[in-house]
Amino acid sequence: MQKSLKWLSSSLLCSAVLIGGCNEDKKAASDGQVGQAAVPQKTYEWKMVSTWPPNFPVFQEGVDRFAKNLDIMSQGRLKIKVYAGGELVPSLQTFDAVSQGTVELGHGAAYYWAGKVPAAQFMSAVPFGMNAQGMNDWFYGGDGLTLWRELYEPFNVIPFPVGNTGVQMGGWFNKKIESVEDLKGLKMRIPGLGGKVLSKAGGTPVLLAGGEIYTSLERGNIDATEWVGPYHDKRLGLNRAAKYYYTPGWHEPGTMLELIINKAAWKSLTPDLQKMVEEVAMATNLWMHTQFDTLNLNALRELMADKNIEVLGFPPEVLAQLKLLTQEVLDEEAAKSADFKRVYENFKAFSANHDVWQTLSEISYYSANHPSMPFDIQKALKDAAQ
Repeated sequence: MQKSLKWLSSSLLCSAVLIGGCNEDKKAASDGQVGQAAVPQKTYEWKMVSTWPPNFPVFQEGVDRFAKNLDIMSQGRLKIKVYAGGELVPSLQTFDAVSQGTVELGHGAAYYWAGKVPAAQFMSAVPFGMNAQGMNDWFYGGDGLTLWRELYEPFNVIPFPVGNTGVQMGGWFNKKIESVEDLKGLKMRIPGLGGKVLSKAGGTPVLLAGGEIYTSLERGNIDATEWVGPYHDKRLGLNRAAKYYYTPGWHEPGTMLELIINKAAWKSLTPDLQKMVEEVAMATNLWMHTQFDTLNLNALRELMADKNIEVLGFPPEVLAQLKLLTQEVLDEEAAKSADFKRVYENFKAFSANHDVWQTLSEISYYSANHPSMPFDIQKALKDAAQ
């Protein structure tokens, strides 16, 4: 009897070991660890250029952050070597380099390529247009990103929103701007649609990369320049090259920056890496905007304490006239290009709805929180219903 029990116990133990071993084998096989060697995953080594000066805070910093985070998330499968403006290609040739496949990625602003894609200016900044919140809403919630990719399709380039400066400052001038007449004959570094509005006001717009601005202003090659906001303008030393600093940035109320990827390079990525690029791009977009908003006020206070410069607001009549000229520019450009007109109509419709909601939500709340700024909520509700 005891022998039988021992034999049975031994048999059960062996069976348990065998079953356990089989289960482990099944698990290992399901994990791809048994029966065949693990297939090495493809890795990519890409080059990325930008339009920004080397080590430029937030701008080039954001580009470096994007590349580093992708390296971490992909576990080294997607490595990106970053070059600042001029290190591999000239800053304003970034779009061409990506389009031609010389490099896989680039970072800049769409209005730099206005000569090639006039309608792309909507994807960076529109004078008196939407702020950063509105631009993000249009791209992520509206038709903005779809339209953007359609515009870049002929150039084999795929764009992504990556960074927004928020409302910029109006720029640095070597004389006071007290009327629209003071803009006549003014040679100013200002890109995109804002430059066309300046031209209509009698000024001369000049397109310069960031690294060329200070020297051009200091030497008198230009009479004025816009750049970004107090933090970056101060870093570039523009307060040492001009005396009058104006606000607001009517020409760039929410300037979107862009990541552009060569189409063939994008298609070569596995689906999981494509998803990583999309998510890291969105995260970098958010991070960059928070940095602009956080850094500007303290820098503005430092500039206002500088007795050698004056921080001023544009006169209301100047802003009113510039807004009228903006409408003329947009209508004229829409008459020249079917693509421009198509994007403009979509932008205008989305912007109108966005303004209504901003009025009912953000502005009404701001007024409630600041009683010195009265707000007619009933009128706003009535307008929204129409």
